Amino acid sequence: MNEKERVEIDIKKLEESIDEIEDINLDKNEIQIIEKAKQYKTDSIYYLKKEDEFTSFGCITYAHGLLDALKLKYELI
Repeated sequence: MNEKERVEIDIKKLEESIDEIEDINLDKNEIQIIEKAKQYKTDSIYYLKKEDEFTSFGCITYAHGLLDALKLKYELI
């Protein structure tokens, strides 16, 4: 698997995580965290199109970290 394929898989996993956590009754700050993760996903896609897989991977990894913190709080991990 090359770097681009790896990032594409991580983007799909992030989308699944977003779907999972959005079903929960979240407060305003938690919704902002999800929105920030979505922005990082958008950044990841942008850099992937620019063939900058390194930056793209960094963005999607950070987005996963934001969601993982919420998932831990709600015991989804």
